[in-house]
Amino acid sequence: LWSDPEPFLFFSSKDFSLSSVKDAHASDNDENAERGNWSNKGDYLLSMVGYAVGLGNVWRFPYLTYQNGGGAFLIPYTLMLALAGLPLFFMECSLGQFASLGPISVWRILPLFQGVGITMVIISTFVAIYYNVIIAYALYYLFASFQKVLPWSDCFSWADDFCSKTRLVSDCNATLHGEIVHANYSFITNNNLTCINGTMNYKPVQFPSEQYWNKVALQRSSGLDETGNVVWYLALCLLLSWMIVGAALFKGIKSSGKVVYFTALFPYVILLILLVRGATLEGALDGIEYYIGRQSNITKLMEAEVWKDAATQIFYSLSVAWGGLVALSSYNKFHNNCYSDAILVCVTNCATSVFAGFAIFSILGHMAFVSERPVSEVVDSGFDLAFVAYPEALSKLPVAPLWSFLFFFMLLLLGLDSQFATIETLTTTIQDIYPKVMKKLRIPITLGVCILLFFLGLICVTQAGIYWVNLIDHFCAGWGILIAAVLEIIGIVYIYGGNRFIEDIEMMIGKKSRLFWLWWRMCWFFITPVLLMAILVWSLVTFSPPTYGSVLYPAWGTAVGWCMIIFCVIWIPIVAILKIVKAEGNLCQRIVSCCRPAANWGPYLECHRGERYSHIVDPKKEKEHEIPTVSGFVY
Repeated sequence: LWSDPEPFLFFSSKDFSLSSVKDAHASDNDENAERGNWSNKGDYLLSMVGYAVGLGNVWRFPYLTYQNGGGAFLIPYTLMLALAGLPLFFMECSLGQFASLGPISVWRILPLFQGVGITMVIISTFVAIYYNVIIAYALYYLFASFQKVLPWSDCFSWADDFCSKTRLVSDCNATLHGEIVHANYSFITNNNLTCINGTMNYKPVQFPSEQYWNKVALQRSSGLDETGNVVWYLALCLLLSWMIVGAALFKGIKSSGKVVYFTALFPYVILLILLVRGATLEGALDGIEYYIGRQSNITKLMEAEVWKDAATQIFYSLSVAWGGLVALSSYNKFHNNCYSDAILVCVTNCATSVFAGFAIFSILGHMAFVSERPVSEVVDSGFDLAFVAYPEALSKLPVAPLWSFLFFFMLLLLGLDSQFATIETLTTTIQDIYPKVMKKLRIPITLGVCILLFFLGLICVTQAGIYWVNLIDHFCAGWGILIAAVLEIIGIVYIYGGNRFIEDIEMMIGKKSRLFWLWWRMCWFFITPVLLMAILVWSLVTFSPPTYGSVLYPAWGTAVGWCMIIFCVIWIPIVAILKIVKAEGNLCQRIVSCCRPAANWGPYLECHRGERYSHIVDPKKEKEHEIPTVSGFVY
């Protein structure tokens, strides 16, 4: 269906050949002159680290750690890395590098499952829309930090009666004339009485950072039903974030590969600065002990929920089954050691999560100390950590604007390099489907993709925008990815053949012993598919309608969420049916033929095919002879 379409192109050259149009993606030193390669190994590794290390490492992993037994959580987390994350990561890196194709075209390996690649790309498109909105939030807070007094540090003119920097007592027990009485706090204070410890009830109050997030930054409406207006300053921040992405990708991997040297590395510098600053604050030790546990709760490992949390965090943190790993690896040179790359990137990703937890919890511990609350009351995950709890903590530090700037600049960089790889996934897909168009129009097409996604994202910067962001994240970044991952590993290992795939990998990295492959065979053939199926079933069984805080979604909102996920995965059966219909023979013969690799499956360049793929006829050479040498339209 998508293997080799012929687009309409206009040329005005009398003597035309495929190599006559220079692609900005490629250079004279590239092994693959058609598609281009990474300028050097560092560009690739930092792009992969930037793609894998994202906002979830900072705002989700630390929360899961303290929630699931502290340091004991690292046991299931490490096991899930070895059993589920790393095997899939290595598989996708090897797949993209071997064929030098993007996430759709690479399914020449198994035409029946080409819809899996389409699903990955569509989900990446949905994620790209809302992920850049989160980057826009970070940009807004970054600009808001350029003030002498942080605007969320106190209850200013935008606040209501529920805003307070401290907890307000509503009522308590006190001793009056030798008797214990229960009275409201105003009566207690008017009569110079003292509340008995442990009997105080507090008024429901909101901290300034929470009200600022809802009332000023988001101008949040009451629910998905109330769309409201476009928040103009968030729309401008969204436009700026897309301009940054477009500028970084205008030459594809040749430009983005240089930008990631800053966007992937500098967050580590900021994390280190925040950790050093946090460790010197009063109460920091309480926060860190809460994070890893003064005494880790080993009994938590008996709970299935802990293992499910570890598996899902590893799975989503490494960005497997999104198509991006295949796309980025497709620009590697054929004999690059993708095995060592996979291990290095996975270990770096997980170490970053642990390291970020110390930086986050040291400062949250100080916030708990200052506000005289237990650490558990100041800890959150997701948006509440990034835009409420942590900004509140930073506002209490000396020179607060500096620390606020550094934190939101770090969030910006973490988001951007993940977004670079996501958009590169989309443009790589376009390049594989319409290679001749991309040779001439790479920059306009890249900018066109960014402009289109900007307009699609405007719904997410309305007053109901946060509800849309949460809805897309709840559905599209969940089951669709799990379904794609399960089908990917089943298709490659059980239909194409796991041993055959191992032989393909050995063509790139050299012959390895049977002992070397023992672990990977165990994972690919049994452990990883079973774990992914278990996570998928668990997610379906424990499904609950989406909510944002205490706000419930209307029935039509949940229906829209289901429509989005159906739209993502429906291409898997549609493409499979189309492939079977277009095949020849009876039904059984058609299915069998669609389960075999396409005739043009194999290494992209003829010099790498060896005897195993010597039968491949180079389609590019055939097309060169079919292209006319007169001006006009080529079909």
